[in-house]
Amino acid sequence: MSYSVSRVAGLAGVTVRTLHHYDEIGLLVPSDRTSAGYRIYTDADLERLQQIRFYRELGFGLDEIATLLDTADPREHFRRQHRLLTERIKKLAEMVTAIEFAMEAQKVGVNLTPEERFEVFGDFEPDDHADEARERWGDTDAYAESQRRTSRYSKADWQRFRTESDDWGRRLAAVMDAGQPATGSAAMDLAEEHRQQIGRWFYECSYELHTGLADMYVNDPRFTATYEKIKPGMARFLNEAIHANAVARS
Repeated sequence: MSYSVSRVAGLAGVTVRTLHHYDEIGLLVPSDRTSAGYRIYTDADLERLQQIRFYRELGFGLDEIATLLDTADPREHFRRQHRLLTERIKKLAEMVTAIEFAMEAQKVGVNLTPEERFEVFGDFEPDDHADEARERWGDTDAYAESQRRTSRYSKADWQRFRTESDDWGRRLAAVMDAGQPATGSAAMDLAEEHRQQIGRWFYECSYELHTGLADMYVNDPRFTATYEKIKPGMARFLNEAIHANAVARS
């Protein structure tokens, strides 16, 4: 069987731009091309893409995935992914328990200690996505910088952040409602504003880091839900806008 790039994108739940990027960096090179130069994918290509998607869901960076796919036994991929997913399920179950504890404490008016409050996140700290976006928990000052800044924020500071974020979300939703493309100037300007907002409130956000975050917005349901609550389809729209903005400005 052979598949066009648009067909593969639809099957795998990724953008055509993502497949083009995978081809450009040698991670997933289509097995054939048409006489007009269009990419043609085979079942073997789809199998490799499936492995890439599994590893991306688990937080692996593209360079790391390329190394794994080119060196490890194919059967080892499934064994490793099974183990990592089992560990994630365990962590998520612990997180659900912690959230239920926090909800019950709030309902009865109990004030949680700082330790108890952040147990809600388990191993998923609110700022961990900065590390993940730097290609799976690499050395970074982003987490430390975010902790340093947010530790000084007052309730009024957080209210200002929420107001600013809500306004940004409404404006991005309006761009979508107007039928403007994610690669258009209005969407890219809001993507740039999003990047700068992160820089103002949490940590320095380079274009490389920003596109890493963008991929998590569509690959990690924890982040996808944040934007889908504002408007369905926003996570993928923002992902495309951030990537387009990074290409245009960096």
